[in-house]
Amino acid sequence: MPEGDTVYLLARTLDRALAGHVLAASDFRVPQLATRDLTGREVLGHDTHGKHLLTRFSGDVTLHSHLLMDGEWSLTGPGKRLPARLQDDVRVALTTESGTTAWGRRVHRLELVPTSEESRVVGHLGPDPLREDWDADEAVRRLAADPGWPLVSALLDQTRMAGLGNLWANEIAFLTGVSPWTPVGEVDVERLVARSARALRHSALVPGAYQVTTGRSRPGEDHWVYGARRRRCLRCGTPIRRAEEIPNDPANRLTQWCPHCQPGPGPEARLTGRSLGT
Repeated sequence: MPEGDTVYLLARTLDRALAGHVLAASDFRVPQLATRDLTGREVLGHDTHGKHLLTRFSGDVTLHSHLLMDGEWSLTGPGKRLPARLQDDVRVALTTESGTTAWGRRVHRLELVPTSEESRVVGHLGPDPLREDWDADEAVRRLAADPGWPLVSALLDQTRMAGLGNLWANEIAFLTGVSPWTPVGEVDVERLVARSARALRHSALVPGAYQVTTGRSRPGEDHWVYGARRRRCLRCGTPIRRAEEIPNDPANRLTQWCPHCQPGPGPEARLTGRSLGT
């Protein structure tokens, strides 16, 4: 699933291609929007909150979308189209008067809402370090509100702090030096929030730093634990362990950790059946 920094960078890419341009055509390929037409509206820009993308148009209209696990946006220039083999996955196409087209493939939760009422679709989310209204104290309060929750599950809950996905939850647990299933009430939550915000901002805003957590960008060395298969910890040499996700349980996704660098409870401490905000 794309992380908040992924969606933030996507918004900047779409801004460069679309912002300030007027739509010559819009094509919605989902039943609830099939009759809607945004032709003639100017693209004002893109905003994000966590993993949610908000495309704003003139006339108090916002297109809300979420990539979930498999969604993506791509761009083509004047006179170009996506290949026919990809068209079945298109859910929305926005073409500007200059001929650039943004194609939303397998995007989810597509809906049009008044820009003045965006809180209807993102108001449930926690503070986002990549937004100007970032509120670290509120993120600390929300994360600390349920001290018995495993650290990794608390970090994945977008209603507590928005933007951290599975990669960041695994890596931040490592950098905190505790097991992913350590109760969040047993860590310094203020320091945890500061570390998480700093990591997400560094990834999104520093050229060449995108999702590099070790300071080394070579494949296999860019993450401490996430994505490791049959390799040893880059810090201590202990074999990285892996707990598979529990199907249909977003609080318990694939988790990787170093049992030496991250002492504490194992995956038997998982809390199951707990819903997460996304």
